[in-house]
Order: sequence, then structure tokens, then C-alpha cells
Amino acid sequence: MITVDKETRKIEFYKNNESDKIWWVDYIDHFGFKAVSFDKKKILFLFKDYPHNFTQEEKALFDKENPYWADFFGDRT
Repeated sequence: MITVDKETRKIEFYKNNESDKIWWVDYIDHFGFKAVSFDKKKILFLFKDYPHNFTQEEKALFDKENPYWADFFGDRT
């Protein structure tokens, strides 16, 4: 997990669907990171932070919007 500040300008936020609440994070010039943000301030890395650094509300929302990843990480709950 990192906090967005002036040192993390090489990132872009996007949503898979316009109605989604979760922002996915792309790192410019870097590949393979799977990261999300709920507020564009705190970035959570799926393989490192899920589910223990997600709040209960964040995890519930993430699982609802991303059933593939919820199933993928199903053994972590």
C-alpha cells in the first residue's frame, strides 16, 4: 500500500465500467502491477494487500465489482 503524493506522478487511474466505484491503477512504463484505489489517495496492491489491508467495506465492494479476482483470491479469506 502506498499513498499518492508528488512522488507518484507516473500513475493513471481508470475504471473498467463507468458505474464502478473502484479505480484501477496503471503505472506508466511498468507492467504486471495489479493495484486499485478507492479514493485516488491510497493505492492497494492486489497480490500484496488483499484482503488484509482492505477495510471490510473495501473488500466487499472489491469482491462485488471484481468477481474474478474475488474467486482468484478465495483461499485468502
